[in-house]
Amino acid sequence: MSLLVLGLNHRTAPVEVREKVVFDGPRMPAALDELAHLPGVQEGLILSTCNRTEVYCAFTGDTPPRLAEWLEHFHGTGHDLSECTYELHGPSAVEHVYAVAAGLDSLIIGEPQILGQLKDAYRGAQQHGSAGPMLNRLFQSTFAVAKRVRSETRIGASAVSVASAAVHLARRVFSGFEHHTAVLVGAGEMIELAARHLHAQGLGRMIIANRTLGRAEELAAEFKASAIGLDALASHLAQADIVISSTASPVPVITYADTLAAIKSRRRKPMFMVDIAVPRDIEARVSEIEDVYLYTIDDLRQVVDENLKARHDEANEARVLIAEEVQKFIASLKTLDVTPTIRGLREKAESTKAQTLEQARKLLASGKPPEEALKFLANTLTNRLLHAPSHALREAAERGDARLVEAAHRLYALDGDDHTPSA
Repeated sequence: MSLLVLGLNHRTAPVEVREKVVFDGPRMPAALDELAHLPGVQEGLILSTCNRTEVYCAFTGDTPPRLAEWLEHFHGTGHDLSECTYELHGPSAVEHVYAVAAGLDSLIIGEPQILGQLKDAYRGAQQHGSAGPMLNRLFQSTFAVAKRVRSETRIGASAVSVASAAVHLARRVFSGFEHHTAVLVGAGEMIELAARHLHAQGLGRMIIANRTLGRAEELAAEFKASAIGLDALASHLAQADIVISSTASPVPVITYADTLAAIKSRRRKPMFMVDIAVPRDIEARVSEIEDVYLYTIDDLRQVVDENLKARHDEANEARVLIAEEVQKFIASLKTLDVTPTIRGLREKAESTKAQTLEQARKLLASGKPPEEALKFLANTLTNRLLHAPSHALREAAERGDARLVEAAHRLYALDGDDHTPSA
């Protein structure tokens, strides 16, 4: 089997394209089913985040599956994705997933959230039954490599997430955080991180809005914030100096009309908004409203670049480490082909041992001296284990097959200068 990765990310596709190929939770089982039934595909896994959609698969045959066409068809994009996707095979695919897990391919280098998202994607594929021996081996290795990168480099020191970048931008707009209010929309990992950063910066007040009120209340309790349902969001929007939104909604949860009404109610007091969701949570037209400063996830690149400068050296060290691990993994893949042979060889040896041991016990039970039984055990076991390879070697010599004789010397670590039969 061969490895293949097909994907698009924040560097190859704008948010307008990325949001069209997001795999949300309810559709993931159907997607994994379709993926597994593509010609040649034996195993499959899908990673879908706000910054990337990637399909990992193990396939057989000489022709790779047409994953880009499948991606277009599944989502009905009506858009040729070939110009914004990348396709990686074999060692390049392994290197890519290692780099993704280590945070080297993230919008903000060293970002740790992607590792958890990869683990979730792998767990989902396992539960669905679409991850088999090759992907199991790949992702177990991936998580070990990511751990090694974190422990042996400083790539994760003072790790900066997209959420912290959003807060950093907010600090540029507003001074004196203790006098301002933030409305956080959603209650997932990104919003939790944003809440943590805002709280650490001494923000005066937070309101957390979520479709499930219970989850909003749970998160709000940790930061002494208020909790509301999404249906109450519009009526609370005017209180927000800062809005950070990250939900899984397929349609915007903050509209142009609601934002316009909020700004009028605020008497043109500025509002800073960051939309870090894909698909977008805030209608694009909101950016046209005077006194509203709207940033999308792609607008965070400037903040990202500032963080990249401090992390290049560590990233280079991490890439050297990853290159070493890729070589180890590719070498280990070769053992997948020989594993059944090793298993069969051991099973046959165990069967021969059990049969010979039983015969030796019968000799002892019949009154034979222990020494005689031990000699029988040793001689018989040796003869039986060596019978098949000895017979094969004699036939090889008759055919003039020097390669099998050479292989036997290597396999059994035999001594001797001249072990190749003469012509």
